[in-house]
Amino acid sequence: MYKYQDISQKLRQKFTGGEYQPGDLLPDQETLAKEFNTTRMTVRKAIQLLIVEGVVYTKRGAGTFLRKDFHHKDPNDMESSIDRPVGTTLTYAGRKVTSKVLSLDARLPTQSEQDNLIIGPDEPVYVIRRVRYVDGAVYAYEHTIMPTKITTITREILEGSVYKHLADEAHVHIAGSHRRIHAIKATQDDVEAMGCQLNDPVLVINQVSYTEEGEPFKVSEVHFPYQTSSVVADVELSLGKRPH
Repeated sequence: MYKYQDISQKLRQKFTGGEYQPGDLLPDQETLAKEFNTTRMTVRKAIQLLIVEGVVYTKRGAGTFLRKDFHHKDPNDMESSIDRPVGTTLTYAGRKVTSKVLSLDARLPTQSEQDNLIIGPDEPVYVIRRVRYVDGAVYAYEHTIMPTKITTITREILEGSVYKHLADEAHVHIAGSHRRIHAIKATQDDVEAMGCQLNDPVLVINQVSYTEEGEPFKVSEVHFPYQTSSVVADVELSLGKRPH
């Protein structure tokens, strides 16, 4: 785990432990850097991670605040976390995250995969299918395409955290994802993977994930059972401009 990830996790523990109340202003980055014996840049990355996770928000000229609805979120709830591009293991730090690997293969990319990953027709890709569980409950069914040149992927890696492996071993750090969210009826694959009923509603996220250098490294389609899935979006309006 990187320093900024450790700091974000420790701050989250402070929030859940009641050291901060919903709506409280956090110390400035310099103060936090001294508290955690690190740099302001590392603290900034930790804060950015918490913003992505919907835990804190920043107000220009005022600072960083713990969200007012923070304690209204059930710690066992999986609904509001599927919009976080940080991986299931990090999103649910402190909980039991496991995986069932359905298949791991390699082949040449399709034209669409070449376009999305900016690779050539002769550059092989991994084709990964797995089911993720949080505390034993089905969280998602993943179908992932990743260039083999990025790193060597094994079934053992897939049973754990791919993002952790990418960061620790391949030195690949995710910066974000471009996502399309829609709904479908459950297919036979969904029934077999997640145990849902045929034609049940399924939330689907299609995404292309990028490194900090702006290079696409993964194309994936993730299916979520409707019982524990929703997307939460924060919309910030600029009060300084009025529409004409």
